[in-house]
Amino acid sequence: MPTQRRTPARPAPAGATAPEAATARPAAAKAAAPARSQAGKAAPARPPLKLRRRAADILAALEDAYPDARTELEFSTPFELLVATVLSAQATDVSVNAATPALFRAYPDALALSRATPEDVEGYIRTIGLYRGKARNLVALAGLLIERHAGEVPNDFGAVVALPGAGRKTANVVLSNAYGYPAIAVDTHVGRLARRMGLSAHTNPDRVEVDLQALFPRERWVFLHHALILHGRRVCNARRPLCSACTLSHLCPKLEVVNSA
Repeated sequence: MPTQRRTPARPAPAGATAPEAATARPAAAKAAAPARSQAGKAAPARPPLKLRRRAADILAALEDAYPDARTELEFSTPFELLVATVLSAQATDVSVNAATPALFRAYPDALALSRATPEDVEGYIRTIGLYRGKARNLVALAGLLIERHAGEVPNDFGAVVALPGAGRKTANVVLSNAYGYPAIAVDTHVGRLARRMGLSAHTNPDRVEVDLQALFPRERWVFLHHALILHGRRVCNARRPLCSACTLSHLCPKLEVVNSA
């Protein structure tokens, strides 16, 4: 795992904006409304007891295998994390970490990046997939941070999703790692493992997110996201999962697995 150069993020102040607080309603109306997940859909029915028990065992096994699971993206500020996460779409963390040190030296904050041109940024991220589109998004993103948020990354789900190049996964990664907000960012690894383990039958990341939220305790969502990614990279890879060496093999129905080692 690449060495982290993060500095501890400042804890969110009491009463800090949470994603669902952005559309807060009067208390009476809120109490009468049906329960909703972060994905904005009505919460699913409580999962069967047998599945909940297996999910608890899976979580315990992941905690044993990856006790220090955390993001492998290297960053020292919420701004750097946001930029790195946008760059990581359809790219490896290794390729992002190789490019960002020089990028962050040239553009250490939103103001500096907002003054760049996409062509300026391209030179720093050329080794990352889809670099032209990402360069355009980063410059536009920095401009909106200056215009709407005084140059700071907002601690608000809707505000992060509204930034160019961001989306649900980016918002979940940024809010959970920079501000400690409980979230499950569903990338290709998390989605694949959720289906193989029978924790979700969906391919839509939003639906997978809802299913996982219903199965695991809120305070372990961030850990679960990181642990599933590490397990997907090291053991349960896409083409040929290492089932014979997997410490979760006895808990996994191995759905969709057609060729394992």
